[in-house]
Amino acid sequence: MVCDWRPVRHARVLTYSCPKQICLNPNKSVSTKGLDYLGYQVAPARWHAGTVTSKTTVKTLLILGASGDLTGRLLLPGLAGLIATGRAPGLRLVGAGSDPWTPEQWQERVHGAFAAASKTADANGRNALAAVAGSTEYHQVDVTTDGPLADLLARLEGPIAIYFALPPHISQKACEVLRREQMPAGTRLVMEKPFGSGSESARELNQTLATLVPEDHIHRMDHFLGKATVLNILGLRFANRFLEPVWNRDHIEKVEIVFDEDLALEGRARYYDGAGALRDMIQSHLLHIMAFIAIDAPASINERDLRDAVATVLRASSIKAPYRDSTRRARYTAGTLGERTVPDYTAEEGVDPSRNTETLAEVRVDIDNWRWEGVPFLLRSGKALGRRRKEAVITFRPVPHLPTGFSGVDSPNQLRIGFGPDTLQLDVDVNGPGDIFALDRASLVAELYATDMLPYGEVLEGVLTGDPLLSVRGDTAEDCWRIIEPVLRAWERDTVPLEEYDAGGAGPADWPTAVVG
Repeated sequence: MVCDWRPVRHARVLTYSCPKQICLNPNKSVSTKGLDYLGYQVAPARWHAGTVTSKTTVKTLLILGASGDLTGRLLLPGLAGLIATGRAPGLRLVGAGSDPWTPEQWQERVHGAFAAASKTADANGRNALAAVAGSTEYHQVDVTTDGPLADLLARLEGPIAIYFALPPHISQKACEVLRREQMPAGTRLVMEKPFGSGSESARELNQTLATLVPEDHIHRMDHFLGKATVLNILGLRFANRFLEPVWNRDHIEKVEIVFDEDLALEGRARYYDGAGALRDMIQSHLLHIMAFIAIDAPASINERDLRDAVATVLRASSIKAPYRDSTRRARYTAGTLGERTVPDYTAEEGVDPSRNTETLAEVRVDIDNWRWEGVPFLLRSGKALGRRRKEAVITFRPVPHLPTGFSGVDSPNQLRIGFGPDTLQLDVDVNGPGDIFALDRASLVAELYATDMLPYGEVLEGVLTGDPLLSVRGDTAEDCWRIIEPVLRAWERDTVPLEEYDAGGAGPADWPTAVVG
């Protein structure tokens, strides 16, 4: 039985305002050993974590890796939505890459990526898109060589946002050849995930970036952290008093965060085969979603308070050995997705079978603090699955005693938070139809706020307006690697078996996150 629960006032995103300057109590400034390069110092400091040094509007967006797949498939369409709705006035777009593209090739890419937004835009939006597309330019640049990138920056109007749509090791080399004095005033550096290839490389990249711009001018992109998704979670958690007393280990049995895709490689073998599901999704995205679900209430929804709360959760998080019990991995074999036949993963073009890359991963994360001690957070992500599933499922503990006389199945209550589209579903047991003593399952369903922006548009808006709220902070980027690195080492030693599942199927049936029925 499903009840359509439609509140009188629809769920809405809470608005917030970030003060231009946050006053810090110098008595509370405590040096954090090992993080001085991020600005975590005793006052007076160059900047302290969470202090926004300036909020300037970007005039030029420079995309490095402009000829790559990410730029055409995600970045430019997201930017188009911003421009079409008047959220990027006066922006100039510049592309750069190693490919010897002509101006016509680049303009063709931009026009193609802007087409969908242009169709739904009003006259002002179409004019703005046409203006950006008509004035954009492309430069062939070797970003790893000392000189060419700095020369290009000197010719562009600032403030500039430099988007590194490049592999992590190329981004690292590009930053190493730059110097602080070559950065135009207000420059913002935008780094695509994964941020580094491990905790050591992430730390090195953090140290390199810190020599160029302040931490609050570094945007480590996570398109999962679009404003609508994050604020829907925070609004649900902290604007509803009835939830807080039960949002802890005494009442919650487990939390599952699942991102199952009904797509296979789709031409991404070159990247994905070197990453796998654990790095690509769990390390890069799902750990942060977990943190937002698990955080204590911040004092405000501003950059410092919110990101400090996330960092606190991640510092307390770990995946405990033995990893054969706390982690699982598998990869798909030949099967059918819809009407399409999918080959075995090892037969996909560009895949090296000897890497034993997983296409489905599940880990149990423990958060060792007062609120969550003993509650398993199960994070799962995979490709080529028969059912597209993007949700967080909070399962509550069963009632301690069901009065004698009731019949039927007494199932634990579940709260489901869907991502894309954002939905809310509360599963409860009620008296069923017919026999009033028989329990039946009812679902209360609500649609949460749906933004009109693409995910990359949402996070790009923070870059262009100088708001780092939804960017990943340097210390948390390192912590995400710290959490999964022991698992990666265990998998490299084959201490956890690599299972198999049919493409188009549900995945291994005995996994804790498996869907029953």
